[in-house]
Amino acid sequence: MSAPSTLGPPAVLAWRDYDAAACELPGMFLGEVALTGPPQGESDRLWRLGARRVRLPAVVDLTAGADPERAAEAVAALSLVRDLTARAVLVEWDLRIAAAPADAWQVLSHLQPPRRIEGLAGAGEALRGWRRGHYLCKCLWRKGPGFVQIRDRRWGELRRFTADEPHYAETIERLAYGAPADSVPAAVLDDFRGERLVLDVGPLAWWLPYRISRWLQESMTI
Repeated sequence: MSAPSTLGPPAVLAWRDYDAAACELPGMFLGEVALTGPPQGESDRLWRLGARRVRLPAVVDLTAGADPERAAEAVAALSLVRDLTARAVLVEWDLRIAAAPADAWQVLSHLQPPRRIEGLAGAGEALRGWRRGHYLCKCLWRKGPGFVQIRDRRWGELRRFTADEPHYAETIERLAYGAPADSVPAAVLDDFRGERLVLDVGPLAWWLPYRISRWLQESMTI
């Protein structure tokens, strides 16, 4: 996977348990964990440290406009939320998005629900819908022998996207931690945008589905 050019959160707070009450017990708080490695390895490192509850320090701001540095920070934070969601780690995070469209949150609804949403009209109702409808494996991708497949239930029904052309898999790898939109094949990016599998954050395009780390049930039933 190509090295991303994004900047992640400098540190997160982490605990050894999902339950808030259990996290108050002695020895459950892992403290502030510095994120010093490449973004694609941070969720694995937190998991190996024993983190089962993680708190991001700042709001994930998707209203950065054309500012490349702010866009990179937002994409890196989203990548961590996505990768921890795939690990079934509880993530405490806050989200700021544009006021329109009203259903903008649904493109992110496969991620752990945030604690609060800023900027969106009807944010309270959106957050309740996100929490009620969230489950693991809601939007994922897998790589088989000679193909990639995405299974997406963010909109209620199951949508499948399968591609056997190598440049689709290569583009996914390139977009996984954010890449300039003009650095990947335009036709492939258009296909992914049409399926709402990519999020545009400023000049960056970011891959939304996660590659699942923990199956809830047999993969053929997801």
